[in-house]
Amino acid sequence: MRNLLPFISSHPGGRSALTCRFRCGDACFKETPNTSDNEYAGDIIAGAVSRRSMMRAAAVVTVATAAGTAVLTGPGAPRAEAVVPAGHGHKPGHPHRPSSSGARGLRFSPVAPNKDDKVTVPDGYAQNVVIRWGEPILRGAPAFDPDKQTAKAQAGQFGYNNDFLSLLPLRGEHGRQVMVANHEYTDEILMFRGYDPANPTREQVEIAWAAHGLSVVVVQEEHRTGKLGPVNRHPLNRRLTATSEFRMTGPAAGSALLRTSADRTGRKVLGTLNNCAGGTTPWGTTLHGEENFNQYFANGSTAMHKRYGIGAGETERKWERFDQRFDLAKEPNEANRFGWVVELDPYDPDSTPRKRTALGRFKHEAAQPRLTSDGRPVVYMGDDEKFDYLYKFVSSKRMKKGNSRAAREHNLTLLDEGTLYVAKLTGDSPVTEIDGTGKLPVDGEFDGSGMWIPLATGTTSHVPGMTAEEVYVYTRVAGDKVGATKMDRPEDVEPSPRTGRVYVALTNNTDRGKAGKAGADEANPRNNNKHGQVLELAENWDDPASDGFAWRLFLVAGDPDDPSTYFAGFPKENVSPISCPDNVAFDAHGNLWISTDGNKLDSHDGLFGVATQGERRGELKQFLTVPSGAETCGPVIQDRRVLVAVQHPGETDGASVENPASTWPDGPGKIVRPAVVAVWRKDGRDIGV
Repeated sequence: MRNLLPFISSHPGGRSALTCRFRCGDACFKETPNTSDNEYAGDIIAGAVSRRSMMRAAAVVTVATAAGTAVLTGPGAPRAEAVVPAGHGHKPGHPHRPSSSGARGLRFSPVAPNKDDKVTVPDGYAQNVVIRWGEPILRGAPAFDPDKQTAKAQAGQFGYNNDFLSLLPLRGEHGRQVMVANHEYTDEILMFRGYDPANPTREQVEIAWAAHGLSVVVVQEEHRTGKLGPVNRHPLNRRLTATSEFRMTGPAAGSALLRTSADRTGRKVLGTLNNCAGGTTPWGTTLHGEENFNQYFANGSTAMHKRYGIGAGETERKWERFDQRFDLAKEPNEANRFGWVVELDPYDPDSTPRKRTALGRFKHEAAQPRLTSDGRPVVYMGDDEKFDYLYKFVSSKRMKKGNSRAAREHNLTLLDEGTLYVAKLTGDSPVTEIDGTGKLPVDGEFDGSGMWIPLATGTTSHVPGMTAEEVYVYTRVAGDKVGATKMDRPEDVEPSPRTGRVYVALTNNTDRGKAGKAGADEANPRNNNKHGQVLELAENWDDPASDGFAWRLFLVAGDPDDPSTYFAGFPKENVSPISCPDNVAFDAHGNLWISTDGNKLDSHDGLFGVATQGERRGELKQFLTVPSGAETCGPVIQDRRVLVAVQHPGETDGASVENPASTWPDGPGKIVRPAVVAVWRKDGRDIGV
């Protein structure tokens, strides 16, 4: 494969070495934390009988069999004659030509793969930078000056490396919305001129602490265009950082496993770290997943530290030199206070955000709820690590409607009581048909059934040998013990608001099939999986609280010329190439939008839309690409606007403030800055219609 730029090395999944270093602490090059020998799907599908004939005959979205299992068929499923086996339907060397027509919401001319140092959008669309790293959002915060930055200034400015975005309505203020953003991690080499990784200064470390966390900022739309801009010093604007106060809630709050010398209660935590994707709740709050928190902690020494990827030596950023809580030799429980889903009320700038222990502790990529028919929230979650697991949480409480104080206070307790589950998937094809190449089995799809295995309900553990508190704090180990299915980096997981089907982005896993590692199974059908896949799941009886589901692979990503790729049966000459799906979102038409991270196809990452229903199901089209070294995050898909977070632009090997690899967004001579971008149609009409 060709390098994107002369100084980019080839890392698993297409990331630069610099990104691996600062984003996840070189997780790909360390021992995989999951060394358990629990059975995986490849061990339990042998002898399974195909249900293909039953599935093709069914005429409803989900059909329950006598045993109460669901199958994925009917409206939105590909017609039998539309199925194109892998390796067919696209002639080698034939150019990919997705049409400017398409499913409603996707009628745009797709952007071609490229390596341009800019955000590229379709013809007829315009864009603007909404807000950049360092722009002041709080009263008293100074204008950004990269050579005069201070921790105090950064604490009042938009944070670094924006990831998850949410846009919420703001009543009574025409043309305004509340934007919430995650700030996943810092890349000090691109932030500080003359940065010495071996000897960071206290000021640099404290700036980095202030650049992590969350931002709440009111944005104003420009009349007659789709432009958005920040409303500086709005009373709802807020910054939460690595030193802000957070509260532990739920069944593990107060546990001895969460207590430290600075917090004898086990309920008060300073900071949130490595917030990746998230979710927006039906009751008006936002959820934020703490992902690669392990890299911030030094001197790990226990088996539990190792299972969570915490190393035995010093850290990359050396924070332990300036605050002993990052040194596990001195504070062995501090790391247990990270790796949670955080809930924030963006309408109350005085509220204390809460870390929800009932949702378990692991490398949370995201958390997006849906409601049961009786109003109980169900949250789907992925653990972003090779060979780790897919989870869901089912609340025992019903949401109260309305915006009264009583309703809001009640709804802020919904994620503290319920049952935490982990997924086990079974394929429906004989194991001999899953050979690790991605070749489709005889029945024409990678599909099967699954079960949700309960781990804990409130203070009751369902895992032998573990207390409920241990299940919540060491959730990965609980998944090991009950035999959950080892997946290819489950990241964002989102239910469709239209159909209830759940879509799981599985980014990649180049260790699949290596000696001593789990081999291919029907849900993860390729060894040395560089490009990832998207799994589609239907709960039994379309009930989010069900204990079983049907699943199939919706997309098997990569170049359509690659015989191992699959696009829901859609003809492969009519789709855009895609690699490493990461974040997902839905538009009002039911289309799935996918952002990528670490594209391994010798082009930049981007945002893609794909139809999930009808005769165009599986037609995937690229909507935009991001600059050199950047990752596409966010995204938010509104009727007339698309928002993306352009994360870590210029983050390529050999880059620094003095030697930038990108000039985005402000041109030559300016420091590279992560930023949020809005895209809209020049004619003012809805996106893709």
